[in-house]
Amino acid sequence: MTAPAAPGLLSVETARDAILADVVAVGTERVATPAALGRVVAEAVTARISLPPWANSAMDGYAVRAVDTGAAAEDAPIRLRIVGDIPAGAAPTVTVVAGTTARIATGARIPDGADAVVPVELTTPLDASGRPGPRGDATGPLPAACLVHTPVPVGGSIRPAGDDLRAGTTLLAAGTALTAAGVALAAGAGVDELRVHRRPRIGVLATGDEVRGPGQPLGAAGIPDANGPGLRALVTAAGAEAIDLGIAADDLADVLKRLRGGIEVQADVLIVSGGVSVGPYDVVKTAMETIGRVDLWRIAVQPGKPIAFGVAPRPDGGPPILVFGLPGNPVSSAVTFELFVRPAIRRLAGRFDLFRPADRAVLGEPVSKSHGRRAYLRVKAERADDGAPMRDDQGRVRVHLAGGQGSHMLSGLAVADALAIIPETVDSLPAGAEVTLSWLDSA
Repeated sequence: MTAPAAPGLLSVETARDAILADVVAVGTERVATPAALGRVVAEAVTARISLPPWANSAMDGYAVRAVDTGAAAEDAPIRLRIVGDIPAGAAPTVTVVAGTTARIATGARIPDGADAVVPVELTTPLDASGRPGPRGDATGPLPAACLVHTPVPVGGSIRPAGDDLRAGTTLLAAGTALTAAGVALAAGAGVDELRVHRRPRIGVLATGDEVRGPGQPLGAAGIPDANGPGLRALVTAAGAEAIDLGIAADDLADVLKRLRGGIEVQADVLIVSGGVSVGPYDVVKTAMETIGRVDLWRIAVQPGKPIAFGVAPRPDGGPPILVFGLPGNPVSSAVTFELFVRPAIRRLAGRFDLFRPADRAVLGEPVSKSHGRRAYLRVKAERADDGAPMRDDQGRVRVHLAGGQGSHMLSGLAVADALAIIPETVDSLPAGAEVTLSWLDSA
């Protein structure tokens, strides 16, 4: 059950549901399979061929009829005449009949007549005069014959055709984000091209008379722009294409000019950081109402109460552009992006898994927060030497505050690997209290 928000503020769920209500995935395009990493599948991908497409050897060794090896023993090996050599990538040109075998490489196609492979380690090569070579040696010229020291069963060391998957099998469902393994799977099943959603285009605008580009002189009262680069990095990590709309002054005309520039380059989302509160220089809400409409404003979160969301029409029609006004404090901007913008980007990209997985954690120290607002504390998990989170006997992760929790404290955000969630109705919690955890390093 959702906890009540402070009067006049929307709950996280109400705001998020309103934002996502009309978000639809962007259009699709076809891309070459090797170039599809990170893209979201728009239609189910099916195997064009079976994998493997034909029975092949799982070992370097000799293709045989299993029945011919039935009497083999270490002290009484059986002798088989070698009729050919089958490298990987070449079609067999020989047939294995009673009393014969063919040398075969790992991955090579099984020749007609053979129903098993004897691993090379269980054989001894013989030259034309019957002189044995080193046991287990399959290098060098093709021997005349070999000794088999152990019987092998039918199917031994053979990968049957279709052992991994069959032609027509669904490999990847629509909505799947392609990993390196997914790309390899599709390519290995003969799929050379995939229909995927295009990457959403996200315009990012920083605002503030005091904000300077990274590395620029600060003057008497300037601050470096953390929000623009930070939000563009979050956009990229969410699977979208970031568009830099620059830094606008606290001036309505400047903000409008840059937002309209984002519309002209066909952004699907516009994100503005700063200028969304109620101060004398906060013009972003007015700019949003000028290019479209504001649907919601002020949400019961800490940090990040002053955020706005609305939509703007596209010049050529189609789904509206989503417009977010995020707080100017960099931590508030990052947390509200995580809560509200990231899920919208993932839906635009065609994904169905919009939210981070929830976990259980135990606080390492006491915490406090504002009443009526849900707090998202930046925390760091205790980890074992191998990097895995350490859990207690109830499966809970022990976490500690990642530095100061002020909305301007970037250093704590930078080392945090999760958000600890404190409900609206709770003002403080002691060390050892259980909380819900939202990981920041999950896919």
